Amino acid sequence: MAALFVLVAGVVPAAAQAPGPPGPPSVGVTRAEPHQITETSKYVGRIVAQHRVALVARVTAFLEKRDFVEGSEVTKGQVLYELEQPPFQADLAAKQAAVAQAQAQLQNATLAYRRAASLIKTPAGQQSLVDSARATMLSDAGALQAAEAQMRASQINLGYTQIRAPIAGKIGLSAVSVGNVVSPSSGTLATIVSQDPMDVQFPVSLTDVLELRHRYAGAGGFGAVVIRIELPDGRIYKQTGKLDFVDNTVSTSTDTVILRGTIPNPPISDLKVGGATQRELIDGEFVTVLLQGAQPITLLAIPRDAVMTDQRGDYVYTVTAQHKVVETRISLGQSTATVATVTTGLTKGEDVIVDGLQKVHPGEVVNPGPASTPMHAAPATLSGAASAK
Repeated sequence: MAALFVLVAGVVPAAAQAPGPPGPPSVGVTRAEPHQITETSKYVGRIVAQHRVALVARVTAFLEKRDFVEGSEVTKGQVLYELEQPPFQADLAAKQAAVAQAQAQLQNATLAYRRAASLIKTPAGQQSLVDSARATMLSDAGALQAAEAQMRASQINLGYTQIRAPIAGKIGLSAVSVGNVVSPSSGTLATIVSQDPMDVQFPVSLTDVLELRHRYAGAGGFGAVVIRIELPDGRIYKQTGKLDFVDNTVSTSTDTVILRGTIPNPPISDLKVGGATQRELIDGEFVTVLLQGAQPITLLAIPRDAVMTDQRGDYVYTVTAQHKVVETRISLGQSTATVATVTTGLTKGEDVIVDGLQKVHPGEVVNPGPASTPMHAAPATLSGAASAK
């Protein structure tokens, strides 16, 4: 009996130490499903005012007054500079007197011609006198026209002593101060740039232009593209714009085409500098241009963590109905750090491994389960890697 106990005691521990066969490794999978995606392409652009005017003097005179605050917004027709007027007023008065004199001479010549013409039917009348009187009348009429033209020129020059804003917009620094003599050769006195709306110009590779044209061909063409602006500090500008111009020439050095959009630039409420209204977009400013489709499109989307890359390109591990791992080569569309869109290689409903990629290999049988962070929906916007060359 004691011997039997020893035998059993020796056998039981040996049986307890025998491990069973390992099961298939567990992996987390996500099903590839189509999602509504708003695609976005990024380019480097520059804000450009739709109108820019350099103010210059049209006559030579002393600058007597500056009627604007530098950096403020001015209205069309507003007086900005006032030049010395008395010399031009005196010149105009002299030209007006010359017109009056010419009118009197023409009136006298006209009367002389009429008298000579009335006497031609009498014995005292002579044709030569009629011809001479008529010639004098016509000459005086021409002299009157010349005097009137000179008077109009003087009126124009007098008007030039008030330099007005030809457009509405924001005026910059004044290049000349009161008391100086200005003339047409003085150069730019100040510059006005229009404020609302603004244009944004950006170069796009010809390949991207053709792709955009094809992508939105059935949705209104380039008119279906929405422009958004990422400001230099990383903020997304609240206003949206539309494409309104595609250049007719491709740059031979960069193989790019200039695109232009227009975007509102309203005043920033409760923000003034020196009493001047401020706006978000500034002429000449560098920005990031985001081109978005006006309507979302349907694309197959998977988590970005499921995508692996080697020398042959991008691929994922899919799981068959028999729980076998398959290496599947794919082509990616636009992606973010968390979501990737797939253009070729996957079909709707395929299970893609997201968790446990490092412990499986193609052909291996696995135990699939839901991924730790399943992708219920793709983000509303996916940004592409396109950029200006």
